[in-house]
Amino acid sequence: MKGLPMLIRQVAIVPDDTDIEMAEILRVTSALQKQVTRDFAPIWEVHATVDGFASLEQVPLGYWPVTIMRDVEGAAGFHTDKNGQPFAVVEAGDSWSLTASHEVLEMLADPFGNRLIAGPSPKPGQGRVEFLVEVCDPPEDTDFAYTVNDVLVSDFYTPRYFDPVRNDGVRYSFSNAISEPRQVLRGGYLSWHDSVSDHWFQQTFFGGAEPRTRDLGVLAREDRSLREIIDELTPETKRLSTLQPETPQLTGAITAAASSGRASTARAESLRAHIAAVKRRRSG
Repeated sequence: MKGLPMLIRQVAIVPDDTDIEMAEILRVTSALQKQVTRDFAPIWEVHATVDGFASLEQVPLGYWPVTIMRDVEGAAGFHTDKNGQPFAVVEAGDSWSLTASHEVLEMLADPFGNRLIAGPSPKPGQGRVEFLVEVCDPPEDTDFAYTVNDVLVSDFYTPRYFDPVRNDGVRYSFSNAISEPRQVLRGGYLSWHDSVSDHWFQQTFFGGAEPRTRDLGVLAREDRSLREIIDELTPETKRLSTLQPETPQLTGAITAAASSGRASTARAESLRAHIAAVKRRRSG
């Protein structure tokens, strides 16, 4: 309705039990903020801030924390706290920004991990089902990542991903790597619920020439969100923070960041020199 204030979601990126320097945290959070504002918000109509903090103790109330940890011990992925508020745990590694981007975007699209959208099942003969909204899962592999401020971030699908049929000229993912509704790219997956059997299913593309469908059975909720359970049942996706050093997307981002760093340093020196000149003119 007109006149209602816009809801701004607040996300915190914070290291814990890891030696990531604050300068790196701020470099990544500035890239994630740009991704959210420039790329994600116009498509998903979600508005958010992404801020970096030095410790969990410094995160103000009201922020949803994405905690970067050296040893996740099976806790990686999405969770909700005892009050039902979302948080995520990301494994530290050379490509942790990719996982952090993944978690931030999925948290913004579905803060509580239970959002479902109905549509025709990818499994022949199954009819209409309910898909769990996980905007980064089908195109989550590194091959479809892109860079913002020379920081590696995740691709994501658009709301048109659940259209009943394919149409030319429609954008199904930000990078356009997804070319039709409900498509799963290599290295990704899609999860849905069949109301008739009460089973959950996944289409996964983690190996082989084609995606395959697997039956996850009836999920034991135990007061957990659907996304938390699905994350736990899909361990293949926990590799994104620790890409091999020779991964082209990672090496490309590192090389570009080094070049940008030199340009930023030159600009900083120029700005300091200009400020000094202004001070001299004013004092003279």
